[in-house]
Amino acid sequence: MTDSKDPRLTDETRLEEVRRRASELAADLPQLARIALETMIRDHNPAYKGSAKKAGRAGKQSGNVSELTAIAKLKPGGADRLRRIFDLTDGNMDGAQRVSTLHDMRFVFFDDDTRILFATAYDGDWDTYINDFATKIPGLMDLLFANIEGWPGIDSPKVKDFIADHQIDAAGWFVANPQVTVVDVRRYQRMEKALGAFLDAMAVNKEMDPATRTALEKLSTEIAKPEGVDY
Repeated sequence: MTDSKDPRLTDETRLEEVRRRASELAADLPQLARIALETMIRDHNPAYKGSAKKAGRAGKQSGNVSELTAIAKLKPGGADRLRRIFDLTDGNMDGAQRVSTLHDMRFVFFDDDTRILFATAYDGDWDTYINDFATKIPGLMDLLFANIEGWPGIDSPKVKDFIADHQIDAAGWFVANPQVTVVDVRRYQRMEKALGAFLDAMAVNKEMDPATRTALEKLSTEIAKPEGVDY
């Protein structure tokens, strides 16, 4: 497909392009929708900068985070078997913690328990993610997905084709913290715990000089401030 962009617009920035296209779109929108659209088009903190690129073979990627949504037909009794598996742990899938790129995953039954929707968010590209499942939790994958029609097995060379054939790219994709990976989150949690312990220990230090105490009190106050969501 050739690039049909007006050559006069070659030097416009990505933000300028979005605003131009939004303005063109707004011409066909009612007033309230125009206002809503205008509030969406603004400069954001780079830490929250996302994207709408491909995650690889299938799915969308925003920053470092990707999405996978798949719909498949269940075997007879598959929904009931899966419910009993999930009920064993009240739906908790902590075993999947071994996949260090996995943010979340969920299973939804519909069409009278004849079909299943599997949705997940993860870090990185599609191929690496599927490989992580195959090497780190193969037993769990086969336990769950063996209830789906045509599942070839996680060790099968056809498994990636099977997943891709059932996957549907998201039409819209939003991530609140697109630059933050699962590994980052875990590191931040460790840092917060260690910093809290350090501040508690320093708070009872009677020999601390006034300048250090003032600096630590300021640090503690800044850390305690709630993070605003309207960035």
